Amino acid sequence: MSSAEMIALTKRHTIFEWSAQGAVDPIPVAGAKGVYFWTPDGKRYLDFNSQLMCVNVGHGHPRVVKAIQDQAAQLAYANPYMATEPRARLGAKLAEIAPGDIDTFFFTNGGAEANENAIKIARLVTGRHKILARYRSYHGGTAGAITLTGDPRRWASEPGIPGVVHVLDPYHGIQEGWEPVGQALARLDETIQLEGPSTIAAFILETVTGTNGVLVPPDGYLQGVRDLCTKYGILMIADEVMAGFGRTGEWFAIDHWKVVPDLITMAKGLTSAYVPLGAVGLRPAIARHFQDHVFSGGLTYNSHPLACAAALATIAVYEDEDLIGNARRMGTVMRTLLGELEAKHPSVGATRSLGLFGLVELIRNRKTMEPMAPFNGKSDEMTALARAFREEGLYTFVRWNTFFTNPPLCITESELREGFGIIDQALNITDKAVTG
Repeated sequence: MSSAEMIALTKRHTIFEWSAQGAVDPIPVAGAKGVYFWTPDGKRYLDFNSQLMCVNVGHGHPRVVKAIQDQAAQLAYANPYMATEPRARLGAKLAEIAPGDIDTFFFTNGGAEANENAIKIARLVTGRHKILARYRSYHGGTAGAITLTGDPRRWASEPGIPGVVHVLDPYHGIQEGWEPVGQALARLDETIQLEGPSTIAAFILETVTGTNGVLVPPDGYLQGVRDLCTKYGILMIADEVMAGFGRTGEWFAIDHWKVVPDLITMAKGLTSAYVPLGAVGLRPAIARHFQDHVFSGGLTYNSHPLACAAALATIAVYEDEDLIGNARRMGTVMRTLLGELEAKHPSVGATRSLGLFGLVELIRNRKTMEPMAPFNGKSDEMTALARAFREEGLYTFVRWNTFFTNPPLCITESELREGFGIIDQALNITDKAVTG
């Protein structure tokens, strides 16, 4: 198909997510390799967002492709009541790399379903019904996961499932910044007491918040959350759907703080999105509950052989090609490049990164720190910036007053600098809007 044919048929017969369909302007994609993808007309883009922060090993990796092909030829599907070699091997491999003593896994179709099942497990195990979740979070688009979500994507689906209580994140926006760790934990403790500790099954949180700002928690925060959860018998659920599998320079982001959650959710980088797959990881004490109690959940594609085979191949690529080490090394380079943008461009109010998980937050005024676009809103300048990125062949996620720098973990320093060169030029657009 030509680009025009691809776009026309797609818009005519399919629905694009989180969008008014009349305003959709998709990039047509014909193929991809490494850190690049291209249109049917041959226009090439540097994928600076790993699509949706998920193609961690890069596009078209031959080992993952071959694993999928081989598995499809041998056994394309077996129902989840059956045991298969990919399922057996993947569970064992994840037990090796998961934090602490997490060693049992329930497989899902993606991240939202992993979070759905994590809160279901927490309720079944504890006999409690409330779930704490943070504002400035995203946990998925399904009924329960969207209720957990602490950003405007939740609003259209309210009231949602019962029992979800939102608490404030330690970060309060570009103008207010971060509150002290002790204050944030005291606020959380107060909420727990007011809601009734004996009614709260779990606290779910993105270890490093993703689309709401790449919010890297200050040291002591996750340790404090762990301590509060232990104190009150509340299960700690780490949502690592976006931050896991090397994105931050460790297998899982929570490894940076040496904290072991009770449950961990994952997807995206688990297969580098070559095949849909998610998982919930359980500590032994939680898994033991289901030896004598029914696990009241199930999915037709739970433990799908193609997906499990893709995950095993993806994990092997992370290990054999030292992609997590590369994320650390290139993350150091990216941290320097982000700092250079902040020093050079008056519209750059803040930058944040951990490994190859990065974000730039733009402002109109250095004194007031007014964001370049309002919360849950757009501006002409941000629209123009996104257009400039696209015209120059850089693909990344532009949201509100921010944009992301989340390339595949296989990126080289020259490719990283290529992307930042485009960003450097495009920021002249937003610099013109700065008033003080």
